[in-house]
Amino acid sequence: MIDVAPPLLAPLLTSLEAISLGAVWNWLIEPFQLSFMVRALWVSAFVGVVCAVLSCYITLKGWSLMGDAVSHAVVPGVVVAYALGLPFALGAFVFGFGATVVIGYVQSKTRLKEDAVIGVIFTGFFAFGLVLATKIPSNIDLFHILFGNVLGISEQDIIQTLIAGLTTLGIILLRRKDLLLFCFDPNHAKAIGLNTQLMYYTLLSVLALTIVTALQTAGIVLVVAMLVTPGATAYLLTDRFDHMLMLAIATSVLSCFLGTYFSYHLDAPTGGCIVVLMTLLFLAAMFFGSKYGIFAHAASQPKELS
Repeated sequence: MIDVAPPLLAPLLTSLEAISLGAVWNWLIEPFQLSFMVRALWVSAFVGVVCAVLSCYITLKGWSLMGDAVSHAVVPGVVVAYALGLPFALGAFVFGFGATVVIGYVQSKTRLKEDAVIGVIFTGFFAFGLVLATKIPSNIDLFHILFGNVLGISEQDIIQTLIAGLTTLGIILLRRKDLLLFCFDPNHAKAIGLNTQLMYYTLLSVLALTIVTALQTAGIVLVVAMLVTPGATAYLLTDRFDHMLMLAIATSVLSCFLGTYFSYHLDAPTGGCIVVLMTLLFLAAMFFGSKYGIFAHAASQPKELS
């Protein structure tokens, strides 16, 4: 009986193995068989590229708080645009850029520091948007504004996202050297005759456009992470800006693609999954970076003699 059992069980085990492998394979490719998931995956990856490129400049400039301010300030613009039947990107850009102008005006006319002015203005715009969202009759889902809804993105919203994203990349490509100098050393940029005021508003404009691009993917609450984390991660890994740019794009696209993919299987918010992956990659760079990682830094320190 012992000698006969294995040959009899072998076909059954082979069948079970085939069924198991087939089930795993079907589970893995299931998202790619759905049109809305394929659309969400490539849109998220595109948004990841746009956010990563600007993230490098934002990191060098130290404008993470400004990104948070602009992202929250677009809420009333989105609500008003939907209520008037206008493209949401138009309303978001007008209010986002307008908030930065208001911040600059208040800072120039008062003795408050920039961080205090930003805190007052962006929370005021955000609160105003929340009030409008509850009082203006529309089909706006406040949850989708706050946390994004790339899985349900419409063709019209995709077109707006592409236009805003490509415009952002085009502006940065044309002025990349001037923007880099302005972010790295604004005093030197001014000394050599560069119009720093123009660079200031150019960077604010592409910041607003990038937030418009990422609005459907991450939402207003999480978009600041997509604007800051890729650049911060790459900054911990290299000293060269071109390498920093490539690393930021790689980590951002990977997080956006896998975050969107896993959000389907986990039945979790897409923006949240994307930002969680970005944060994990940042922590990996912070601890294990070959040059500036915590472990590498600790290993390079001379040991004290006992």
